[in-house]
Amino acid sequence: MTGGRSVVPEEQRRVRSVKVTLNDVALQAGVDRSVVSRVINDDPKLNVRPETRRRVKDTIEKLGYRPNAAARSLRTNRAYMFGLLIPDFANPVYAEIIKGAEAAAGALGYGLMTASSSGVRLGLSHYLDLLGQGRVDGLLFAGEESGHELAQLRTAEVPWVLVNRTLAGSQRYVVLDDERGSRLAVDHLVSLGHRRIAHLAGPEGADTGRRRRAGYLSAMRDANLPVEDGFVVHADYTPSGGAVALERLLAGPRPPTAVFVANVASAVGALHTAHAHGVSVPRDLSMVAVHDMPLASHLVPGLTTVRMPLEELGRRALELLARRGPEEAITEVVTDPVELVLRQSTTTPRVEPAR
Repeated sequence: MTGGRSVVPEEQRRVRSVKVTLNDVALQAGVDRSVVSRVINDDPKLNVRPETRRRVKDTIEKLGYRPNAAARSLRTNRAYMFGLLIPDFANPVYAEIIKGAEAAAGALGYGLMTASSSGVRLGLSHYLDLLGQGRVDGLLFAGEESGHELAQLRTAEVPWVLVNRTLAGSQRYVVLDDERGSRLAVDHLVSLGHRRIAHLAGPEGADTGRRRRAGYLSAMRDANLPVEDGFVVHADYTPSGGAVALERLLAGPRPPTAVFVANVASAVGALHTAHAHGVSVPRDLSMVAVHDMPLASHLVPGLTTVRMPLEELGRRALELLARRGPEEAITEVVTDPVELVLRQSTTTPRVEPAR
């Protein structure tokens, strides 16, 4: 130590200042440099033994090799950058999707540019222009844009994948098993003894809302329970949307004893409305919502949720985007893990209504 600072030996400083090259990795791993390059680029045509591929990757990590991005782009005619377009950064659901997509991009040697279609609205056309200019190699699209804008995807000659939504006539999507998640929520309420179960559905026209509503209706039908008039109310995936939707439910002549909410952000607003009207959750109204996040455990009461594999959705969507050509079909449903997270917002009904 000198003056409170550690002294790095001259030899270590010299080694650290020398940039590790592709040749260094090849020499250390005992392979040709072309093998190293193809391992880095995840070349599906590379025919080497698994132990050789593993040795190359271990050597890359040991030496701290970082490819020269500019040279790599010129050599391969790629930007090594993907784009992810989401509706709104304020929606915490998308944080998990971004996390999974970023992890997959990093593992494949790519970067991820994330942008929101809210606020300063650039729109899908802007990102298709970036694709056409070669500034990104593909696009993950998690928005709910207009049919006109989405129609542009069909004519794009570049890779793109819809994230947790489908498009009529398209076979380029990765989605969650929303129907399964909905059934899990409704089955839980039924098991507690609830018979009058309402649904705060997603926005009309939203693909996720359609699938979650289908799961709700299917679960109610299988339980031989009627869906009463006015018991399906559409709401934006926002706290304000959920607040307004629950206002409508509570204004009915016979409010439900339980409600299944299509999105956790909507449920936050619904809880606020319940408190404002003196409706006790869960004593007067049990509530369960799709998607889990740390916020749910800090609400009053803690919100029972259905945890969906959002991070796995983002990871899988990016992997398929990277590995499939623009003409190849991608129609995958991410099914696991889907699980019920029990908290304090659900309980048995105070008085079981006659069936």
